[in-house]
Amino acid sequence: MPELSRFFGVIIRMYVEPGVPHHRPHFHAYYQNYMVVYGIEPVEMLGGDLPRRQQRLVEAWAELHQGELLENWERLQAGQVPYKIAPLR
Repeated sequence: MPELSRFFGVIIRMYVEPGVPHHRPHFHAYYQNYMVVYGIEPVEMLGGDLPRRQQRLVEAWAELHQGELLENWERLQAGQVPYKIAPLR
């Protein structure tokens, strides 16, 4: 699973499963033993759990990079390598 970004201990990844249709563009955020799935459009938590501080950081980052996330989603679905996305600073 390609890593798109990493900031403040949070790792952002996006899965590609060839031949398996995903119905909604999304990404995964990992922090320590926590994992959460976020929809991209709109940016919203779909499942999982993160501490509140990391949840706010991920949501702010995703809002700033929503276009890049959607572009990477399309690249992965087309079998292409995704681009890295700048971390939150």
